[in-house]
Amino acid sequence: MKPTGTDPRILSLAAEVAKSPEQNVPVILLKLKEIINNTPLGSSELKKVKQDIYCYDLIQYCLLVLSQDCSRIQGGWTTISQLTQILSHCCVGLEPGEDGEEFYKELLPSAAENFLVLGRRLQTCFINAAKGEEKDKLLHFFQIVTDSLFWLLGGHIQLIQNVLQSDHFLHLLQTDNVQIGATVMTLLQNILQINSGDLLKIEGKTLHSILDEILFKLLSTPSPVIRSVSTKLLLMLAESHQEILILLRLSACYKGLTSLLNKQETMTEFSRELRQLVVLLTPKIHQEVEEQKLHKAACLIQAYWKGFQTRKRLKKLPSAVIALQRSFRSKRTKTLLELNRQKEEEDLRLRLRLQRQRAMRLSRESRLSMLEIVHPGQVEKYYREMEEKSALIIQKHWRGYRERKNFRQQRPSLTEYKAAVTLQRAGSQMSDVASRELHAQAQERLQHYFMGRAIEERAQQHREALMAQISTNIEQLMSMFCFHLCFRKGMPHARDVSFKILKMPQIAFMPALREIYIIPVFTYMYSCSFCLCLLSIKIFQAKLLISKMFYSTSHILFCSP
Repeated sequence: MKPTGTDPRILSLAAEVAKSPEQNVPVILLKLKEIINNTPLGSSELKKVKQDIYCYDLIQYCLLVLSQDCSRIQGGWTTISQLTQILSHCCVGLEPGEDGEEFYKELLPSAAENFLVLGRRLQTCFINAAKGEEKDKLLHFFQIVTDSLFWLLGGHIQLIQNVLQSDHFLHLLQTDNVQIGATVMTLLQNILQINSGDLLKIEGKTLHSILDEILFKLLSTPSPVIRSVSTKLLLMLAESHQEILILLRLSACYKGLTSLLNKQETMTEFSRELRQLVVLLTPKIHQEVEEQKLHKAACLIQAYWKGFQTRKRLKKLPSAVIALQRSFRSKRTKTLLELNRQKEEEDLRLRLRLQRQRAMRLSRESRLSMLEIVHPGQVEKYYREMEEKSALIIQKHWRGYRERKNFRQQRPSLTEYKAAVTLQRAGSQMSDVASRELHAQAQERLQHYFMGRAIEERAQQHREALMAQISTNIEQLMSMFCFHLCFRKGMPHARDVSFKILKMPQIAFMPALREIYIIPVFTYMYSCSFCLCLLSIKIFQAKLLISKMFYSTSHILFCSP
């Protein structure tokens, strides 16, 4: 699967490789070096570039090119050496993702094997070359290939075992050329410095061949560089692995090795390493050296232990002060937090008190403004209404408090009742028919209740409307009995008989008014439907009486001489 967000440079390069002829592919692949060099080392962008190169099979193309004949490749060994660098840099630090098994088990071993094959080809060309300049170039290309191989092994140490047991590597190690041999011995030294334990995992025959070649170069090669590298290699292997040291001491193949090493020149650059190797191969001297090492190690351990104990005691000295300071600071912090909490609570109480006072002040101001609006004759009525509302509110809160208290007291019994109902429900399951009947009855009762409630609300609204109309009519009637005074003041020449005549309807009207209005007002609650009918009749009678009174009064006033 192709990755999303592919680098356009990789994409265009892959397309160019796919479209180009085979002889031009190696030169095109050299563009990967510029892309890798222009990307910051160790960045996520470089990892993404390497993943794109792998996903578009450009690494496989490099392997195919390296497996071809050098004479058929444009640029020759220059192109091949650069492709080995590109291949090693692309493989190190690459995260293949889903194709990890193919990458680690097939591609990497194939790349290491190709590097070794290229090394053998360069070795052959170097030996057969006649000119000095050509040899220098071939040696330079050989060093590039070995450096690329070492870079690949440094990034994937699991390949070291494959390289060490390869026949191509052993053939490179067995060369007689000093320059090629020095390069291969340096490569072996660098590889074993990375992980020398893989040398013990290879076959015994291959291990003996490598050790034989190292000893042969140490004892027979005149080059001091190769001898120095060989000595350092043997010393490192003998110090790191007891098995190799025992093999060099006791094996019949290496009998007389110590005497041969003692005959070597002592005034050389590697004389110190050579003496150490001789000491390791001599049992008695080696035992004394080991005892000295153990003694020094024991002294060093004791010194470190005593220093550790001393530093530990010194560290514990200020611990008491630190603990005291910590406890004091924690106590001070708790005290400050408590003071802040008390201050916040006090501020909250003060704000609530101010809010209550402000609300009471606003309530009183609104009440006074309402009292200013109300007519003086209605003040007492307003006070009565406010007292009734206050009493209702007090009763409501008291009943709520009482019910809540009762509910809290009855909660345990209610819980027990619910638990009993739940337990009984499991034992006696109601049938579907009985459940539907019960549901229908509940719906019918609810419907009846809500219908009756609606009718009752309409009747209550009608009663309130009638009471308001009655109150209005009474006030109008009460205010109408003062008009005779206006007539008396407006008609100074009227007779005294007119006042008596005006007074008579008023005297006669009051008992009728009491009979019509006052009695039904106090008795309407005993019979709602009867009261409604009676009220309508009485209102009609009152209207007739008022009209008669107006007619008689106006007739007397305006028709009397």
